[in-house]
Amino acid sequence: MIKKLKLQADKTFKEVIKHRRHLHQNPELSFKEIQTGKYIAKTLKQYGIKHETGWADNGVVGYIKGAKSSKKVIALRADIDALPIQEINIVPYKSKTPGVMHACGHDVHTSSLLGVAKILNALKNEFAGTIKLIFQPAEEMMPGGASLLIKQGVLKNPKPVSIIGQHVHPPLDVGKVGFKGGIYMASADELYMNVHGRGGHGALPQDCIDPIVITAQIITALQQVVSRNANPTMPTVLTFGKINSTGGSTNVIPNEVKLMGTFRTMDEKWRKESHRLMKRMAEKMAKAMGGKCEFKVVKGYPVLYNDEALTLRTKDAAIEFLGKKKVVDLPIRMTAEDFAYYSQQMPACFYRLGTGNKSKGITSPVHTNTFNVDESSLQLSIGLMSWLAIKELGN
Repeated sequence: MIKKLKLQADKTFKEVIKHRRHLHQNPELSFKEIQTGKYIAKTLKQYGIKHETGWADNGVVGYIKGAKSSKKVIALRADIDALPIQEINIVPYKSKTPGVMHACGHDVHTSSLLGVAKILNALKNEFAGTIKLIFQPAEEMMPGGASLLIKQGVLKNPKPVSIIGQHVHPPLDVGKVGFKGGIYMASADELYMNVHGRGGHGALPQDCIDPIVITAQIITALQQVVSRNANPTMPTVLTFGKINSTGGSTNVIPNEVKLMGTFRTMDEKWRKESHRLMKRMAEKMAKAMGGKCEFKVVKGYPVLYNDEALTLRTKDAAIEFLGKKKVVDLPIRMTAEDFAYYSQQMPACFYRLGTGNKSKGITSPVHTNTFNVDESSLQLSIGLMSWLAIKELGN
């Protein structure tokens, strides 16, 4: 079967490159992937694959049923949206949409799953069971397309027993893949604070309630809340990335300061408790200093948990397909992914596809305006994911 899959991957590779380049040239932002969804549906129709459109508006779900008898169902997922970034790469397939770019590799994920679809459909007489292909919109924007698809019933009728997804990884050399069982990626919440005081002349602070001084104290105190209360074995990150005031100047104390930040952790129980502790600290400290703080937490993606047994199986299958030297162990990541929603519902495995190539100058990280991939990674990707699907079905 591995030989057959590699042969099919060889045949399909150039077509997948065309898919990737078309998608890269025509990126669409989260919740706006109208043409992307149409392109996916059109391609699946050309392949003769049953599919449904309209999932969270622009998502597409396909179905490939093996000819052999089995009720087992597994799911494969790819995200399809792009980012609000202006691409500066000088490549023939550069984004044609001003200010929008596939800077996180979702064009790779989508084109790869289309390639997997073609391969598995060509070999459906060789396996038993059903493969559900989930082309998911809006990974990059809360509440996350995964949460919407789950509410819409994507994990039902038929219900998969497990789900597998992949993500490009520039730090990993092309030709390799990486796995991490258990807790893998962090939760991600957005924090918004409005600190109110009483403005006035900068030379007369005694007549004011300085929201900037209050804000400085709150930021320091919140870092202490995290460092003094978090489980040291569970990484936690609190970062404020934006602070601005309303009406301040060199000699003017403003009335209000606004902050925006992110809170990330690997522990769902601590995540909930930390929200309470931070809110209480910020509000009480502002009040003690004569001001007021409005503290808002917008809950984002949960912790991504890779099922230990499933991840071990997929890792072993990857070693079968690629060889032991091409399969590496990954550390935990404080970045977040809405694939985590699936991992909270059923056994899930989210692995990394090596796309970097220093000799070609392909080293830029994701979410940058110079991000690119070594496209030879797609040949490995489509063959490997097809193999992982067949192995997980038990064929």
